Amino acid sequence: MIYGGFEVVVDTGATSPDTGYIDGFLIPARDKQAYLAMAMRAEAVFRDHGATRVVEAWGDDVAAGKVTGFPQALHLQDGETVVFSWIEWPSKAVRDAGMAKVMADARMQMPPDAMPFDGKRMVYGGFALLFQS
Repeated sequence: MIYGGFEVVVDTGATSPDTGYIDGFLIPARDKQAYLAMAMRAEAVFRDHGATRVVEAWGDDVAAGKVTGFPQALHLQDGETVVFSWIEWPSKAVRDAGMAKVMADARMQMPPDAMPFDGKRMVYGGFALLFQS
């Protein structure tokens, strides 16, 4: 198990009983303000293309574990912290169609050196919702 504490810096939309699919991300980031600016731009794009909620949380209590942990998973470098984020979608079908539109949206285009994180070390995946309360 990997465990940590995070400060929520973006939480738009509302948890919905219709949420059926979630994209989850672990991101190594250095500059909180630059990351937040990028996240707010991206949030609008995701919501415009079908996402019902976007949450971004900045690492606050994210220690390395004895065997593994968030820092090890992302190969954190000095000055970086872990961002834990997720995007809620009504279904995998809505997510698949929406994500294709997100990736093609001009608002998401930026040069790699302008990104406020190292995308090569980002961990992400799609998850079918089991339970929420």
